[in-house]
Amino acid sequence: MDVLTAIKTRASAVRLTAPGPTPAQLDEILKAGIQAPDHGRLQPWRFVVLCGDDRKILAKAMADMQRRKTPDAPADEIERTGLKALRAPTILVVAARITPSPKIPDVEQIVAAGAATQNMFLAAHGLGLGAMWKTGGAAYDSQVKAAIGLQSSDHIVAYLYLGTPATPGTPRENTLDGYVIRR
Repeated sequence: MDVLTAIKTRASAVRLTAPGPTPAQLDEILKAGIQAPDHGRLQPWRFVVLCGDDRKILAKAMADMQRRKTPDAPADEIERTGLKALRAPTILVVAARITPSPKIPDVEQIVAAGAATQNMFLAAHGLGLGAMWKTGGAAYDSQVKAAIGLQSSDHIVAYLYLGTPATPGTPRENTLDGYVIRR
């Protein structure tokens, strides 16, 4: 699939199932991520790969976060929060680790991690996999970050869920109306 077709046909899956990416596919997806543009070649991205039972680490951390934030929450709500980490066979957590620099602002380093995520999303699509880009409260919680091996100062930009599309998404309409100002 050529790059423009991948971009135009890409859509977030509604629901994913097994199988997830093979080890070879996962390597290709990660290699696509590290090819993202970044000012100063700082490579600010960090990737955490969660497959199989490793997803339970994130599930527990997410449930614990919900319990801390809303101690009165019903048990089924806490459980649903944790189950979010099990909705795909593979999760790539993408974070930006900022390198202090007088020339490269933090925001550019965070955006570079976002570009890495987009590259990986497109690579997964090109390989015939489904993907969902998620964040939510667990992306900003220092205890969740610690549970999966990140530093509290890291900026999670994506939980990239990968698997086989059980319910595929619908690509956006390819129209520029309302988005472009031409002068």
